[in-house]
Amino acid sequence: MTALRWGLLSTARINDALLGAGNADVVAVASRDAERARAYAEAKGIRRAHGSYEALLADPDVDVVYISLPNALHLLWAERALAAGKHVLCEKPLSRRVADVEHAFDVAEAHGRVLTEGFMWRHHPQVAEARRLIADGAIGRLRLIHAEFAGPIAAAGDPRLLRALEGGALMDVGCYCVSGARTLAGGEPTAVAAQRIANEDDVDLALTGLLRFADDDVLASFDCAFFGPDRYSLEATGDDGRLRLTDPWHAYAPVLELTRADASTERIELEPTNHYALQVADVEAAARGERTPLLGRADALGQARAIELLYAAAEAAEVAA
Repeated sequence: MTALRWGLLSTARINDALLGAGNADVVAVASRDAERARAYAEAKGIRRAHGSYEALLADPDVDVVYISLPNALHLLWAERALAAGKHVLCEKPLSRRVADVEHAFDVAEAHGRVLTEGFMWRHHPQVAEARRLIADGAIGRLRLIHAEFAGPIAAAGDPRLLRALEGGALMDVGCYCVSGARTLAGGEPTAVAAQRIANEDDVDLALTGLLRFADDDVLASFDCAFFGPDRYSLEATGDDGRLRLTDPWHAYAPVLELTRADASTERIELEPTNHYALQVADVEAAARGERTPLLGRADALGQARAIELLYAAAEAAEVAA
């Protein structure tokens, strides 16, 4: 089975996770600064460096492009990469607008290429185990879901704090919470509510959200923030118990805590697994036509739709106040 050849579109720090996966054959990197690209390639042991994004897309030895640019540039360069005949793994979130995500997948389909959203957490075995336990009735009928993801951002110039680059707590960390709620609920929300705290650039520093999944009468709540201590968890509560993923997003120490109605708790410890490596394998299998990607058009559209509705709800709440 021939491994595909990867190109990195940017020199962002998050690239280290893909490079550390160990199963991606990264052959090229691009930056808008040729010297930066050369220095990065030398430091990371990458064979070729390109001084423009266009040059990487024109590289015939690149099969898959990993896009780790700021949020506002995700779909612009994803579509250009797809049109250039490359498969694309784009960092989350693809966009806060449903129409943009729909168009990007239309481009992928038109060119016969794979586009997938980079939610690495979804590939970890603990997610499948959590969904199995809920489906098997381990907590009874699912009623409530709660998720959180927060941590401090110190740098004032961080792209995640800039409106022009589509920053925001919901876009950066809250999108994991939305993905978590949708994944455990097994469907899409039919109603949402939200409140936010914004900075002087009208970027959300914190956002709380409520989602209702009407098919099973499930409520999901979450909070995300760019301040305070690191926080991350995902839990589901049913009539007969609660299931908690203690480290859902990073999965450094994957543990599921199953608390039953009698208050007894079972710890289910899973083997540490590199979910970035599983994500790479998933993209490559889809690119070779062996299976559809775990996260395709339907999931990406559901994710974008929820984010779009949450931002609209938060803005409406401010007007009402």
